[in-house]
Amino acid sequence: MAHRIAVVVLDDFAPLDLGIPGQVFWAARDRDGNHLYEVVTCSVGGAPVRTNAGYRVLPDHGLEVLDSADTVLVPGVHGGPAMLTGTIPPALGEALQGRPRVMSICTGAFVLAAAGLLDGRPATTHWMNASRFRRLFPKVLLDPDVLFVDDGDVLTSAGVASGLDLCLHVIRRDHGSEVANRTARRCVMPPWREGGQAQYIDRPLPEANGSGTAATRDWMLERLQEPLDLAALAEHARMSVRTFTRRFREETGLSPARWLALQRVEQARHLLETTDLAVAQVARRSGFGTAVSLRQHLHAAVGVSPLAYRQTFRRS
Repeated sequence: MAHRIAVVVLDDFAPLDLGIPGQVFWAARDRDGNHLYEVVTCSVGGAPVRTNAGYRVLPDHGLEVLDSADTVLVPGVHGGPAMLTGTIPPALGEALQGRPRVMSICTGAFVLAAAGLLDGRPATTHWMNASRFRRLFPKVLLDPDVLFVDDGDVLTSAGVASGLDLCLHVIRRDHGSEVANRTARRCVMPPWREGGQAQYIDRPLPEANGSGTAATRDWMLERLQEPLDLAALAEHARMSVRTFTRRFREETGLSPARWLALQRVEQARHLLETTDLAVAQVARRSGFGTAVSLRQHLHAAVGVSPLAYRQTFRRS
C-alpha cells in the first residue's frame, strides 16, 4: 500500500510549495513503476483556500483525512495569523497533534511551531523570516543556515526550492538512494544540493563568462577515488589557487575541500546502499582511502558507522 501524505493548506499559502509534494512524491516509484506515495490535499472544513497569486484551490478533503495519513505536510504561507501572531485555528492545532511524521516547507514551519510541535526541537525556515520566527517562537531551536532539518518525526525546510530537497531526502530515507536518484532524474533536479541557506543570502551571482568552476566540479566527480589536491584543481580550472578557491566558494557556498568531502560521502552512501562491497572497498572507491577515514567522515555526516548505515538503508 502506498504511503499516504496529507498536505494541509491555509489561506495565503505559497502556490509552488503546494505543488512540490504532489510532483516529487508522485514521481517516486519502484522498479515496476508502482507509485510509492499517495498525496492528498486538505483544509480546515474542506473549504476553498486562497493564494496571493490571484486564485483559490478547493481541496478534496477536510482535516479528517489526517487520521489516515502516514505523513502530514504543511506548505509555506505568505502572511496570515501563523506568521503575524503565531496562532492557527484551534481545529488545525488539535488535528496536527500525534501524527506519525510531520513536515513543513518554508514558512510552513510557523504553522508547526504555532501548534507547539517544534518547542525544544531543531528546525529551520526561510532565512528572511528568521528574526520574526525567533520572536514568536523562542522555544524552538532555529537554524536558519541549513536547507532542511530532519529531527526524526518532525522535518522542516527552508525557502521554496529547499522543499524539493526535503521531499527527495524523505524518499531517500524511506526507500534508499536508488529510488531517490531515479526520482530526481524524473523531476530533472539534482539528487542533492551542497551547502545551506547561507549561500543564498545577499550573495552576488558569479559572472556567466565561462570562467567558473563548474567544469572542474564535473571533473572532480569523475575522479572521486583519486587524490585531488587544491593545486591540481586550480590547474584544471586554469586559475591561481587563490582565484579558484574564491570562485568555488562564490558558486557553491563551500570550500573545494568541503565540497569534495560531501561528494565522497554521497558516493560512499550510494555504494553502501546498492552494493555488497566491503567497507574497505567502499572507502577506496569513494576516495577516502581507508575504512577508518570513511568511518570518520560518514559518522560526522549522518551520525552512524558504515555497517550501521548499510543495515538501515540497504534495500533488497
